Amino acid sequence: MADAIVSEVVGRIATMLEDKIRYEVNLVRGVKDELRYLSEKLKSIQMVLDDAEKRGVKDESVKRWLKKLEATAYEMDDILDEWNYYSLLKDKMEPKQKIGCSFIRSSCLCFKKVSVRRDIAKKTENVKAMLEQIYEERKKFDFVMAPPTTDPVPTPWRVQTTPFIDLTKVHGVDIHNKKEDIVSKLMLNGGHTQVLSIVGTGGLGKTTLAKLVYNDERVKDCFELRIWICVSDPFDVAGIAIGIVNEVGKETIPPNSNQLTLVLKKLEASISGNKFLLVLDDVWTEDNTKWEPLKISLQCGAAGSKILVTTRKETVAKMVGTLNDDMYHPNKLSEEECWSLLCDTSLLGKSDEECGKFEVFGKKIARKCNGLPLAAVVLGTLLQFKDLEGWKDVEKSEIWQLENAKVELFPHLVLSYNDLSPALKRCFSYCAVYPKDHQIHARTLIEEWMAQGYLGSDSGNGALELKGRENLRNLAMRCLIQDIEKSESGEQIERCKMHDIVHDFAMFLRKNDDTERSCQACDSSLVSHVQEYRSLPWDYEPPVDERDGSFQVCNCMKSLRVLRIKKNVSLIPVGIEMLIHLRCLDFSWIELPKDDLEIICRLYFLQTLLLSCCGVTVIPREIGNLNQLRRLDLSMNGLEVIPQEIGNLVKLRELDLSHNYRMKELPESICSLVELQILKIEGTRINCVPEALGELSNLHTLQLCEFKVGSEYNKLGFLKTVYRCLTESLRLEIYWSSMSEMEELVEDARRAELQTVLQKLKSLNIYFRGRMNEMEQSSSSSMWMEVAEALVPHHNLKKLVIRRYEGSRLPDFMSSPHNYIKEIHLTFLSEVSSLPAMGKLPFLEILQFYRLDELMFVGREFIGIESSCDDVVVAFPKLEVLNFSRCSKWEEWEDMTEEEEEEEESAAISIMPCLTKLTIRSCTRLKKLPHRLLHKVSSSLQSLSIIDSAELVKTYGEDKEGSGWRSISQHNPQLQLKLRL
Repeated sequence: MADAIVSEVVGRIATMLEDKIRYEVNLVRGVKDELRYLSEKLKSIQMVLDDAEKRGVKDESVKRWLKKLEATAYEMDDILDEWNYYSLLKDKMEPKQKIGCSFIRSSCLCFKKVSVRRDIAKKTENVKAMLEQIYEERKKFDFVMAPPTTDPVPTPWRVQTTPFIDLTKVHGVDIHNKKEDIVSKLMLNGGHTQVLSIVGTGGLGKTTLAKLVYNDERVKDCFELRIWICVSDPFDVAGIAIGIVNEVGKETIPPNSNQLTLVLKKLEASISGNKFLLVLDDVWTEDNTKWEPLKISLQCGAAGSKILVTTRKETVAKMVGTLNDDMYHPNKLSEEECWSLLCDTSLLGKSDEECGKFEVFGKKIARKCNGLPLAAVVLGTLLQFKDLEGWKDVEKSEIWQLENAKVELFPHLVLSYNDLSPALKRCFSYCAVYPKDHQIHARTLIEEWMAQGYLGSDSGNGALELKGRENLRNLAMRCLIQDIEKSESGEQIERCKMHDIVHDFAMFLRKNDDTERSCQACDSSLVSHVQEYRSLPWDYEPPVDERDGSFQVCNCMKSLRVLRIKKNVSLIPVGIEMLIHLRCLDFSWIELPKDDLEIICRLYFLQTLLLSCCGVTVIPREIGNLNQLRRLDLSMNGLEVIPQEIGNLVKLRELDLSHNYRMKELPESICSLVELQILKIEGTRINCVPEALGELSNLHTLQLCEFKVGSEYNKLGFLKTVYRCLTESLRLEIYWSSMSEMEELVEDARRAELQTVLQKLKSLNIYFRGRMNEMEQSSSSSMWMEVAEALVPHHNLKKLVIRRYEGSRLPDFMSSPHNYIKEIHLTFLSEVSSLPAMGKLPFLEILQFYRLDELMFVGREFIGIESSCDDVVVAFPKLEVLNFSRCSKWEEWEDMTEEEEEEEESAAISIMPCLTKLTIRSCTRLKKLPHRLLHKVSSSLQSLSIIDSAELVKTYGEDKEGSGWRSISQHNPQLQLKLRL
C-alpha cells in the first residue's frame, strides 16, 4: 500500500521541479535541491516495495517499517500541499495589497511569507531525516529489488464478464443436512418464541445456511411473516426494530424517530398475533441489556414464532437464549467439496479433459482453503486467469504457512490481495473506512479514492473517474466486494458491500499498530481513524460542543482529505479553514451562512463540494478560487444568481443546480467549462439556456424539467446542438403570440430535423402555450397542424403527452402503424372534433383523453378497421387501459351494425384483445356504450368505471340485470362495474 502514496509523492515532486516558472518565483533557495534529494531516495525505496508489501502481511517488523514509510510519504505530501496552498494564497492576496500601497500591509505579508517558508523548510528537514532513517533500516530486511511499476491497474487479460459464483449452487453435504434439521424445528409449534442460532467463523457459510432455510418452500408456507434483518455492529435496538416494522409494512414510524419506546410499540403492533420467522444476521453484541428490550417485544407473536440468529460468537448465541440443542455449527467443507467449489469457480466451461490437467495441483490448493467456502470462491476466481504454471506457483506459495493469530482468517484473501497493483491495494483497503454491512455508493467511493490520490494524477476528460470504475470492476472480479447493484444498462456498478471477513482483512491492512494515539481534545479512536484513512465519514462522531452543537477542528484532523458531516450537526466545524488538504467536502443538509461559504472557498484543493439543501441564497464570487473542483452540488437551495466566476472552474465535470426555484438564468461563463459532462437544472425557472452550451464537447447529460421554445426563449434548433446531452425524458413548452411567430416556429422545427434529434427520447411532453388574438386564432387551424407535424417524434418514442393543442384534427403520426409508442395522453384539446385511426398503433398500451372540448362523435374509424377487407386484423392489439375524461360534448360512440359484427367475426378480426380497464369520467352527454364493439373485448375487460356521467349511470346502473348491462357483460360474468356520480 505504501507504494501508492510514494508514487504519488514522487510524481508531485517531479511536477513541481518541471514547473520552472513556478519554482523560480516561489521555491525557497535550496528547497529545489532538497526536493530532488527526497525524490531520489523515494525512488530507491520504491524499488523494493513490491517485496516489502508481500512480506509485510506476515512480518510485523516489515509492516511497521512500511507504516513508517507511509506516514513519512504522507507528511511529504502534506508539505507539498502547504507549499502550493500558500503560493496560491499569495497570488490571490497580492493584487489586493497593491491597490492600497500600504507599507504596513506589505510588511505583514512579507513577514508572513518568510514565516511560512521557514516553517515549510523546517518540516522538509524533518521529513528528510525520517527518510534517511527509513532508507538505512531497509537494508536489514534484504528486500528483493525490482523496478518500480508504472502500470496502476491489472493487465486486461485478468478481466472477465462475470466472475461471480451462482449462489444457488451451494456445496457441501453438511449445510444441506443442517438446513433440514433447522427447517424441521421451525415447523414445530410451541409456546414462547424460540431462538435458534447458527454459529461459526467468518466465511464459513452461516448466512448461506440461513438463506437456504429462509427460502425453503415449507418455511414460506408455515409462517405468516418472514423478516430478514442484517444486524452487524453496533447492535442498534431502535434500528433493528425500525427495520422489522418497515419490513412488515403494517405500521409507520415518523421520519428520523429513534425513540425506543415508540419504536418498540410499533414493532409489537406489527407482529402481534402473527406467526413470524425473524432472521437476525450477523449479531455481535454480548450485552444482554441491549437484547432484552427487543426480546420482550418479540414475545407478542403467535405461538410457533421463531428467531434465527447468525453469529461468530457462541457467547452471543447463549446471550439471546439459544439452548445447546438449538445451536448449529456449520462444518467446514471437506477437501473434496472444497475442490468441487474451487473447480466450479475457476474452470467453469472447460471440458473434463481440460479440468483433469489442473486436478493434482488444484486439490493441493483446495486443501489450503481450510474448508472455508469463501476462501474457495475467492481463490478460485484468482485461478480463473492462470495457466498450469500459475497454479503451480499458487500451490507453492508460503503465504498459507502464516501462524500469526491476527491473520488466521485472512490467508485465503492474501493471494488475491497480493495480485493487486499497488494503487488497487490502496483502493481496496480504503473500503474499510465504511462500517460493516454498509451499502457503498460507487460514485462516493471513487470520489474519495480521487481525493486520496489513489488514482494518480489527472489527465483530463474524466480519466480518473474511468480509472476508478475500472478499479471497482477489478475488486468485484476478485469477489473482494459483493452484493453488486448495477446501473439500468448493466454497464456500471452503482452500489456494493464488503463481506464481513473481507472487511476485517481490509481493516487489518490499515491498522498501524496497537499504540494508542493521544490528543487532548479528541478520542484516540478518532485520531487513529484520521491517521489511517485521512477521512472522517458522516457516521463518525467527532467531539461536539454541547452549547451550540458545533465541533472544533483539532490539530489531529489537519491531514484530512475527506470530510462528510452528518445531518444532525447544526453548524460547520469551527476552524475549518485549517483543513487546507481537503479534497472532498460534504455539508449536505447543514445550514450554511454566507460567511462560512466564503471560508470554504479558501480550501483551494477541493475536488468535490456537496452543498445540497444548505439554505444557501448567495454564492460568493470567491467560488472561482476552487479551480480544482470536479463536482459541485448546489441543489435544493434558494439561489437566484450564479456568479460569472463559476467559469473559472475549468476542471468541473458535474454541476448540479437543480431545484433552486428562484433561479431564472445561467451565467454566460458557464460555457467556459470545457470539461463539463453533467449539468442539472431541473426544478429551476431558467427560461433560456446559453446557446454556446451546445459547443461543450464533453457535455453528455443535460437534465431539465422543461425546454422552453419561442421568441423570448431558445430556438428549437438549439436541441440539435445538445441532443446528445438530453436524458430520455423531455418536456417542450412552446410559446408564441402571433401568426408570424407560429410560422417561424414551424420553419425552426423543420430546420432542426427533430425526428433525428429526438431519437434517443423515450418520453416527450409537448405543452403548447401559444396565445394569439381572436382574429388570428380563427384562421390558425391549418398552422396548428403544421406545428404538430413539424414536431413529429421519432418512431422509437415510448410515451407522448400533448397538452393544449388547438388544431381541429390530430396529426397523421397518431395513426401510423410504424410507431413503437406505448403510452399517449392527450389533454386540453379545444378544437379536435374527431379521432384518427389510433387502433393501428401496434404497441399502444395506455390511451387517455382529457378535456376534448369539441369531441361529439367517436366513429368506427377510431378502431382502425374501415371495412372487413382492411389489411389490419387486430385493432389496438396491446391496449390495456382506455380513459375518456371530461369530454363534455361527447354524445355518441359509434357501434357496429349486426351485419358488420358477423362479417368481422367471420374475418377473425380482433379488437382490443388485451383491454383490462375502461374508464368514462365526466362525459355527461354520452348515453350508451358500443355494445357490439365491447363484445369483442369483454373477455379480457376486468373493470368498467363510469364516474360523474349521469346518462350512462341511468343506462347501466339502475338495474344490473337490465338489457343494457347484459349486452356488455354476457361474455364476461366476472366484469366489475364501478358507478359513481
